[in-house]
Amino acid sequence: MAEFPPFGKIGKAFFDEVLFPRLGVSRPEVLVGPQHGCDNAVIQLNEEQVMVITTDPLSIIPALGLEDSAWLTVHLLASDVATSGFAPQYAVVDFNLPPDIPAKDFEVYWEAFHAECAALNIAVVAGHTGRFFGCNSTIVGGGMMIAVGPKESYLAPTMAKPGDRIVITKGAAIATTGILARVFPEKIQEVYGADVQQQAALHFRKFSVVTDARVAASVGVHSRGVTAMHDATEGGVFGAIHELASAARCGAVVHKSNIPVSDETKKICELFDLDPYTTLSEGTLVAAVESNRVDAVLDALRAQSIPAVEIGELTPPDAGKWVKDGELREELPYYETDPYWTAYAKAVEKGWK
Repeated sequence: MAEFPPFGKIGKAFFDEVLFPRLGVSRPEVLVGPQHGCDNAVIQLNEEQVMVITTDPLSIIPALGLEDSAWLTVHLLASDVATSGFAPQYAVVDFNLPPDIPAKDFEVYWEAFHAECAALNIAVVAGHTGRFFGCNSTIVGGGMMIAVGPKESYLAPTMAKPGDRIVITKGAAIATTGILARVFPEKIQEVYGADVQQQAALHFRKFSVVTDARVAASVGVHSRGVTAMHDATEGGVFGAIHELASAARCGAVVHKSNIPVSDETKKICELFDLDPYTTLSEGTLVAAVESNRVDAVLDALRAQSIPAVEIGELTPPDAGKWVKDGELREELPYYETDPYWTAYAKAVEKGWK
């Protein structure tokens, strides 16, 4: 049987062998179901409308604090929905809280959760909340976000095609940089100084692609602009491109030197022995774009102060998936488990703070 990873999301092998063959009944209205590289399910409601649904953990992370944990939780869910080209509209939440969490702490968390949903025009429509024995981790439940929109306008990674250009926002290892700077500030300050740690910590508020995706889609979708979008999470920029290309049954060519990596990201990845291109990067939008609409998409993103660059293109499937770095060419890497989790665990074992 495929290996079950010790940390983080399961990989493609486990998904394909264990989960994918056992998905209940097949229903004709399910246009996009569970598959590796797809952020959302899509269900046809009628001839004109579809419903987009995603799910993710709900988190309270002590190193981030209650309010930032709530902000992060909302945006991780909302970012996935936004990659469909639709704005998130509805949320369903299930909180399975630790027995020792004070009511006042959860009230602070929920107030921040509500405020961010309100800012994004999202209604919380259902849920379940309680404290339970055995719930003692930073993952305190699961949530769903939903959007409804025109059938002709939704996007899925399966819609990308050879010849589409690959555009990304912000750069590599956004989440790795922001989280490690917040969780291990003393170690980073000890090695690199306070300025580097503080600049790295600012990456935290970049952990969302809601605005990125909405701006990109506003240029046009399908033949008019963006053909598919994916949020770079575990596996980083390279992992997200690999997943999107695989879902679209395409190959890919990625120009490594075109991918922005901030100075503070380089330092933190060096300290934690991580490759910035293959590690956690929530906040980096990966978009496939019609070749004649790339400039329009880049201009729209930059007009909203969202850094964006073209880094490669999708190719026919038999061309393979490649990274080019000058004259060098190597296969686009893909890891079943993000190296971030091992690096994080090692830092905890060493007593880094």
